[in-house]
Amino acid sequence: MNQYTYRVIIEPDGKHFHAYVPALPGCHTVGKTITQARVHVQEAMELYLEVLNDRGDAIPRDESFETFHTVSMERPRVPAKKRA
Repeated sequence: MNQYTYRVIIEPDGKHFHAYVPALPGCHTVGKTITQARVHVQEAMELYLEVLNDRGDAIPRDESFETFHTVSMERPRVPAKKRA
């Protein structure tokens, strides 16, 4: 059995969490909690790959990487309210 590893992004979306797989276009889901979003995205990935396999399509590999960068800046100045 082949194993495939993909980067999954989970972001807050209102009262829910949006999960998606950048390497699998259209592979998106939501959950009420992060845990639920993780379970749903695992199921979505499995179904996505199953459909590709059934159709004889190539299984994409996730060759992307992610880095985090910190940017420093002074706190933006808030204009003082004008008095009438």
